[in-house]
Amino acid sequence: MMPKPISQAVLPPLRGRVERDAPLGPATWFRVGGRADALVRPADPDDLLLLLRDMPADMPLTVLGAASNLIIRDGGITGVVLRLTRGFGDVVVEADGIIAGAAALDVTVAETAAAAGLGGLEFLVGIPGSIGGAVAMNAGAYGTEIKDVLDWAEIATPEGLLRFDAAALHFAYRHAQLPPRGVVLRARLRAMPGDKTTITARLAEIRAAREATQPVRARTGGSTFKNPPGGRKAWELIDAAGCRGLTQGAAQVSEKHCNFLLNLGGATAADIEALGEEVRARVLAHSGIALEWEIRRIGRALP
Repeated sequence: MMPKPISQAVLPPLRGRVERDAPLGPATWFRVGGRADALVRPADPDDLLLLLRDMPADMPLTVLGAASNLIIRDGGITGVVLRLTRGFGDVVVEADGIIAGAAALDVTVAETAAAAGLGGLEFLVGIPGSIGGAVAMNAGAYGTEIKDVLDWAEIATPEGLLRFDAAALHFAYRHAQLPPRGVVLRARLRAMPGDKTTITARLAEIRAAREATQPVRARTGGSTFKNPPGGRKAWELIDAAGCRGLTQGAAQVSEKHCNFLLNLGGATAADIEALGEEVRARVLAHSGIALEWEIRRIGRALP
């Protein structure tokens, strides 16, 4: 039996928006998934800190960023789903860096830095997400990861607002060690003054490379599997196992870049996840390598 939606009464009195039984699928890049028991959009950092401090300790908490690298299962998500929207996306330019709110899109940070003549953050234009998610998963592209440019991140916790440097977050491949119930609030990213024309040209180069090699206009979740140790590429293993173009219901392995899964229209979250598991099974049988999911899969499966 599906859990009953939580009551709004168990949450602290917030100034932001609380929506019960809220649809989540339309907010994800795959356009699939069930509903949230409660979707909370805090009004500001103080509202967020109040929520984290006073919500029941046993109530599940799920943080959604841009929902780009994510599958929300068809049965929805138990407990509170948190989204940081307006009021959490400011981008401030400093002489040698950028301070960006968690809701600021990676591409916006890259463009802002370029317009200010700051280099070193161009890689962010190739990551379809937000800064909060980028910190939480040590996002990276084109040879650079967040760990390479992060000075500090401010993280809201039930104990208050804490600041961590890169070493304290123990970054690993597509992972950061956040404190329990920690929510990234903002981050400072190092950058270097440089020639604005050269920096802008690099942004255009990365955009063109993505357009040429990835299904950027499709309903997708970005890179599906992590590259395994040893320098192998996930897409090469998937291709060698004969999975390019493979389908499950209305889900498909992209023919353009086979480490991307697509919703061709009408796919369920179960279709997409099952297709990913079939790809993993075929790669394991062909190469002996067990691919690890890079896309987060969260929530309840339908019976």
